Amino acid sequence: MSFSFFKPSRPKTPQEVTKAIKDSLMALDTKTVVEVKALEKAMEEVEKNFVTMRCMLSGDGEVEPNVDQVLQLALEISKEDVLSLVIHKLPILGWEARKDLVHCWSILLKQKVDSTYCCVDYIENHLELLDFLVVCYDNKEIALNCGNMLRECIKFPTLAQYILNSASFVLFFKFVELPNFDVASDAFSTFKDLLTKHGTLVSEYLTAHYDEFFDLYEKLLTSSNYVTRRQSLKLLSEFLLEPPNSHIMKHYILEVRYLKVMMTLLKDSSKNIQISAFHIFKVLKMSNLKRKRN
Repeated sequence: MSFSFFKPSRPKTPQEVTKAIKDSLMALDTKTVVEVKALEKAMEEVEKNFVTMRCMLSGDGEVEPNVDQVLQLALEISKEDVLSLVIHKLPILGWEARKDLVHCWSILLKQKVDSTYCCVDYIENHLELLDFLVVCYDNKEIALNCGNMLRECIKFPTLAQYILNSASFVLFFKFVELPNFDVASDAFSTFKDLLTKHGTLVSEYLTAHYDEFFDLYEKLLTSSNYVTRRQSLKLLSEFLLEPPNSHIMKHYILEVRYLKVMMTLLKDSSKNIQISAFHIFKVLKMSNLKRKRN
């Protein structure tokens, strides 16, 4: 008697995993979404395929991932436009699927063929995906997932540069003050990474958009929200005192309006804000004195 039906199924190849993911995501069309049973079945298929992708990329706890398969999967996912699909389908994915996607996202971005990060290269040719992820902060159900994915993207200079210079960047001034604390905090983490991860790029951005940026930043420093005031004040000292931004700081200290903002913060009801404001005020005054002596 044959017991061949008890044999474990053959592991899927990267090409097969990619096709399964793409097909299951494509099945989440408008017609499927409005039919409860069809949607549940389609979502189960997506979640199953994401688990398979996760195992291939990071192992299953017992078997380590195969380096060649990981790289091949990243190549296939880029080639088959799956990156675009997963981002645009994010709003309708379930919690488990989003969690697995975020885990896989950072691994996929790090995969390098010769001198090229294949998934990063794909995003560079589809920069609208970054705008989509930024705007998703307006959707509290997926905001934290998108925030994690954005911060992984920001690690790469070309992607960070695009966001800094895009129309989407100014949305962060709104997102960091959203009423949902978790979403606002996450947005601020992404905002901070954009202004601190790549010094030279930030310096170029601030030079080109000085007035627009600091007009908006002043509103954060004078916000009625304590957390916003404290976080933005701390962040200001971090990026303004970076060596590539020395010329920005020199410009900033000459602005009487910003000196007045610091003086107002010195009288804030919060001791922490007073101390942070005093630190910046002291540095600004010392820089001003050095400039006059020279």
